[in-house]
Amino acid sequence: MSEPRHTRILVVEDEPDILDLIRYNLEKAGYGVVPAATGEAGLTLAREAPPALIVLDLMLPGMDGLSVCRALKREARTARVPVMMVTARGTEADVVAGLNLGADDYIVKPFSPAVLVARVGALLRRAAEPEAPAERALTVHGVTIHPGRHRVEVKDEAVPLTATEFRILHFLARRPGWVYTRQQIVDAVMGEGHPVTERSVDVQIAALRKKLGPTGDLIETVRGVGYRVRE
Repeated sequence: MSEPRHTRILVVEDEPDILDLIRYNLEKAGYGVVPAATGEAGLTLAREAPPALIVLDLMLPGMDGLSVCRALKREARTARVPVMMVTARGTEADVVAGLNLGADDYIVKPFSPAVLVARVGALLRRAAEPEAPAERALTVHGVTIHPGRHRVEVKDEAVPLTATEFRILHFLARRPGWVYTRQQIVDAVMGEGHPVTERSVDVQIAALRKKLGPTGDLIETVRGVGYRVRE
């Protein structure tokens, strides 16, 4: 990843005080900040010169954050730009909707500036990492997953999983720390339009945790959103 001073971050926020707070702390951390006070302005700036990352408020006048995120993810030029949503407390439904649209992370108001900067840095690092090749074994928190062999081991002992359980575990483990909604998990492991319900994901996760034993806590529940493997 490039040095922070060469990294442009687009901040779309209509509250001047919060915009100034975000801008000050990101610039203090060495990032270049491009501000926008409306969704329309943010979308135009992103299209003209895609930034390294977008910090996007959900509650915007006119074109709201969800509409901006939807438009960004539909266009090839901006689809791969990481989006961090900024949301008020009590808007879990909007968080779920944003993640389903392709947003990469979210932070809740009021937030710590230090946490914001840390989350931005982590998201930029993740975006810079190449995708793990499908056949490469990976190990997270003592659990080793062999995609080609369709085998999971804990302390060198094989753990028998169903095909669906294996796909869910592999999907989550490829991006530790990333939160996925139930629908994203269904789409990823079953394919879009699969009749399996989102609630069935809870059953699969419960079975996975049980089979993994003491290491099963590597799969975390993010209340009101979905699941992730601990970073």
